[in-house]
Amino acid sequence: MNTGLVDAQNGSSTTRVVGLRALGAPAAVATGAVVAAAILHFRDPHQPGSYGFCPLYAVTGWWCPACGGLRAVHDLTNLDFGAAVAGNALIVPFLAVMVLAWIGWARRRWSGRLDRLISVGPRVTVGVLILVVAFTVTRNTSWGSWLAPV
Repeated sequence: MNTGLVDAQNGSSTTRVVGLRALGAPAAVATGAVVAAAILHFRDPHQPGSYGFCPLYAVTGWWCPACGGLRAVHDLTNLDFGAAVAGNALIVPFLAVMVLAWIGWARRRWSGRLDRLISVGPRVTVGVLILVVAFTVTRNTSWGSWLAPV
């Protein structure tokens, strides 16, 4: 359904798409996520060499913030939440936030608002960066070794 609108800035006529036709981008993102999860479900990343290696770990010996993420998603597709958290403790809450953000984005698109999937301010960006750096440093120390991927 198209809704004719007038752009307040220049007075030109614009068309706003609502309903199912507006869900093209959210549907494409959801399809990509489902395909990626299916690949991870059927091709087990716990098998050595199944997906290559982490370049940061290969060069420095440090676990990057994403190390263990593929195994965590594989474990989530098998509904093994404990193993997923053991693989990468940041992936589970990250995926939960991404699913909630996608739902909000799809709802906004359904109502006709053509905004971004996620829009965050500088404070949130800095906070997330601090969290990721702290997580990376902690998981690579002896007192944070419980955060290292299994």
